Amino acid sequence: MKALVKERAEPGLWLVDVPEPTVGPGEVLIKVLRTGICGTDLHIRAYDDWARHTLRLPLIVGHEFCGEVVEVAPGVEDVSVGDFVSGEGHIVCGKCRNCMAGRRHLCRNTIGLGVNRDGAFAEYVTLPAANVWVHRVPVPPDVAAIFDPFGNAVHTALSFPLVGEDVLITGAGPIGLMAAAVATHVGARNVVITDVSDERLDLAGKLGVSLALNVSRGSLAEGMRQLGMREGFDVGLEMSGNPAAMREMIANMTHGGKIAMLGLPAEEFAVDWSTVVTSMLTIKGIYGREMFETWYNMSVLLEKGLDLTPVITDRFSYLDFDAAFDTAASGRTGKVILDWSGGARPERARNEPTEAEAAATMNTGGGARPGSARNEPTEAEAAATMNTGGGARPGSARNEPTQAEAAATMNRSA
Repeated sequence: MKALVKERAEPGLWLVDVPEPTVGPGEVLIKVLRTGICGTDLHIRAYDDWARHTLRLPLIVGHEFCGEVVEVAPGVEDVSVGDFVSGEGHIVCGKCRNCMAGRRHLCRNTIGLGVNRDGAFAEYVTLPAANVWVHRVPVPPDVAAIFDPFGNAVHTALSFPLVGEDVLITGAGPIGLMAAAVATHVGARNVVITDVSDERLDLAGKLGVSLALNVSRGSLAEGMRQLGMREGFDVGLEMSGNPAAMREMIANMTHGGKIAMLGLPAEEFAVDWSTVVTSMLTIKGIYGREMFETWYNMSVLLEKGLDLTPVITDRFSYLDFDAAFDTAASGRTGKVILDWSGGARPERARNEPTEAEAAATMNTGGGARPGSARNEPTEAEAAATMNTGGGARPGSARNEPTQAEAAATMNRSA
């Protein structure tokens, strides 16, 4: 089969032929349809310090994906051949205290798909059945492929009550954008998102935020005055890992405000702890997705009309992976998707739904994908999309970096 492999200890990825994986005990074999490119994959391609100290080569990369189950191991009961699925990329031990208590996202022995074991940038991938999420209502393949970063956004956004609250989101990478969509959808009063990328802030505007603020040209104080806010933000979602963004967030929270921090800074930085104490702020670190409460939340949000299609801006054939990675690394786009469902697609596609995907999107209350697309589904993809019989790296690890997020891109998770 074809796979994107980190073959050598140098920058780059290589599309090569590798043996098809075999199903182990308790596992399933999945035919990959779509994959998403995230910051982890960019680090691996660049072969930076984190990659040099973490990876064992050769390695098939990638952890954001969706596909169709084509084989299940004996004894697997909850996943069936033909199911359309996404996968939880954090593979846990199941034996530690947190795992036994149902807090699997806190397992100290987590193995990362595409980091510590062969990943999903391939025609087929194996995964423990316990890590497979079966889509039981139609979901467009592009959206199903990004359930991993979508889960980071949902986990962060729903860490604190949002109904009627004023919410500040720092970092308009794909996860920040999805968090903004969630906050707006569930009933926040004002949702303000900040960044220095006009392109990504334009995407935020399509998601219905109250204010998309370029902090290189305006201040949060000005933004709050524009919205008639007088007491600061009730909830902060820090998605960038940028020290200046975190300091600005702390300075603009209301007394008793709550901050969920997903972005991971590249290095230590000073914090105004006096304000944290005297304003009685709560700061909560977020990692990965709660297994599988976050996944349930994601599916229900989509079923009830949450539209993520503006976040997905580009789709390429896996054969054009270099162009796709360059686009993701530019810091000016939303999510970039690799299509593994067919042969060569000679041109870059701005995402517009196929007929099957449009029907699935309408069934889940979503909108149309923007742009001019050229991708019709394969038979397997169409069947997966219509299937109704079954289904860390934190922070900017799931966000392709903007200038404001550059400090966060040293993220060290799966």
